[in-house]
Amino acid sequence: MRLVIGSDHAGWPLKQTVIDHIRKLGHDVIDVGSYDDKPVDFPDIARAVAQKVTSGEAERGIMVCGTGVGASIAANKMKGIRAAVCHDVHSAHQSVEHDDVNVMCIGAQIVGAWLAVDLVSSYLSAEFSTDEDFRRRVEKLRVMDEQG
Repeated sequence: MRLVIGSDHAGWPLKQTVIDHIRKLGHDVIDVGSYDDKPVDFPDIARAVAQKVTSGEAERGIMVCGTGVGASIAANKMKGIRAAVCHDVHSAHQSVEHDDVNVMCIGAQIVGAWLAVDLVSSYLSAEFSTDEDFRRRVEKLRVMDEQG
């Protein structure tokens, strides 16, 4: 799978651990920044992640910021993105299985490296359910996205 990852300055220290784990799992990674601990605005990075996903250049995205909340809000402003904050393994896989989430947001100040690795593994191994109920609900989300 081809993934895009981004972080703000608060998420930057955890981002390399996540990238290393993604590559260890055999996936390709596009890193859209940030590249150091200098302050950066998370909406700019979330936009870059979202654009790679919506263009098809990446199948899914990961954002790492302080709490994951700001990144999730910013990514969800972009048409075609379904982003979720995931701080537990169940949410990491169920968000994909039930809601077809395409950007997972992690809070570096909330989870440590060991949990981040488990979250990423769970997120990447999950597939959107073929269950009609989940498909119908995600289609309603798509329509809401189109209509504003």
